Amino acid sequence: MARSNRKVAYACAGMFGLMIGASYAAVPLYDLFCRVTGFGGTPQIAESESDMVIDRAITVRFDGNVNQLPWKFKPEQRSVTLKMGESAQLAYVATNVGDKTTVGTSTFNVWPPAAGAYFNKLDCFCFTEQPLEVGETVEMPVVFFVDPEMDKDPELKHVKEITLSYTFFPVEEPEQPVAARVEAPGAETKL
Repeated sequence: MARSNRKVAYACAGMFGLMIGASYAAVPLYDLFCRVTGFGGTPQIAESESDMVIDRAITVRFDGNVNQLPWKFKPEQRSVTLKMGESAQLAYVATNVGDKTTVGTSTFNVWPPAAGAYFNKLDCFCFTEQPLEVGETVEMPVVFFVDPEMDKDPELKHVKEITLSYTFFPVEEPEQPVAARVEAPGAETKL
């Protein structure tokens, strides 16, 4: 009887350890799944421009938000209309209006979520630490295109607009100390 109880106890302990391990792996695995499939409005990362442009026009709207950072953050323009497959570049502008240097990092999504599988970014400031000195303003470019394959998706035939939204969050422990920072690639300081 004692031997049987030990087997059950070991099995329960093993299952408990497996559940703990799975809970730690869930976030990175879900993030990887979203990046690969575009699930939940996660845009794709492209290495080159589209080799095809079709006549179907799509309007891309831009949204910028901050969460617990003393920043003003917004796109330089609110929307752009382009043909599917055509590349576009625009910039978001961030200004530190606080009284100390802060570091932020952004997350992004696309609405409607199903369009995330077709929204391709060629260059982006997302997931990169962005330090801003007091009063500093930077332009952060985004280069993107909407994959013409979206035109073949019956769920998205009616979609005429896509919204690209970024939200900046504070970085509590920057990877690189603020005093030793080097200008982030693709970010230009405007004085």
